[in-house]
Amino acid sequence: MTTLVGSSWLVLAVAMTVLWARQLRTQNATSVDVAWSFGLAALALVYGFLADAPVERRLLVGGLALVWALRLGFFLLFNRVLGHTEEDGRYRAMREHWGPAASRNFFWVYQAQALVAALFSIPVLAAMGGDGIDAFAIAGVAVWIVAVGGEAIADRQLAGFRGDPNNKGKVCQVGLWKYSRHPNYFFEWIHWWTYVVIGHGAWLTWLGPVVMLFMLFRVSGIPYTELQAVKSRGDAYREYQRTTSAFVPWFPKRGTA
Repeated sequence: MTTLVGSSWLVLAVAMTVLWARQLRTQNATSVDVAWSFGLAALALVYGFLADAPVERRLLVGGLALVWALRLGFFLLFNRVLGHTEEDGRYRAMREHWGPAASRNFFWVYQAQALVAALFSIPVLAAMGGDGIDAFAIAGVAVWIVAVGGEAIADRQLAGFRGDPNNKGKVCQVGLWKYSRHPNYFFEWIHWWTYVVIGHGAWLTWLGPVVMLFMLFRVSGIPYTELQAVKSRGDAYREYQRTTSAFVPWFPKRGTA
């Protein structure tokens, strides 16, 4: 496991360095999210072939991780990169906050994403251990269906809202976004429980949900997303923050501030 994960990290680090160099020219770091997703897809594919585990477990777990990562990667590619010149709000907020040090700091952002991708591949690899397809594996597939389905619905609802010119400058509160300010992040987190369930709670599988929760709340997820949202939407987003759950979908609060 150590050799496989370590080698994968080195390859991803080189790829992220190339993309960082491209970012110096475009001044748009959104590509790092696409690279992270496709990097995990590549690792799931490699592990599916090379991991020391029963073939049916490798095909199941590797296939689940591969489909999840490809869906996310292509969604980000078509909705955030291709045909889009504006940088993602999180990275615009980082760039403004860092000022002249942004180029240097973004190098470490790209390298951190390579390391995080390798780290998140460990739960996938750990879940491949076991004997065939058991009840835990079936339960894990059920968790995966709910998670990936919910994330896809949230992404589509947000993309549809943003695609309507009449909604420019407005806060998305349609569908799942009425019950959570970040339903896509919530279902992304749920996805990582797939490997905890399939792996019977093996300790390495817990890296997925634990590290993802930390990333979303303390690193590059919710804090920078909401900082940019308040800047661009002002009081409308502050009211959305007051009335709507930040993460777990729940009924919105009634009344006005």
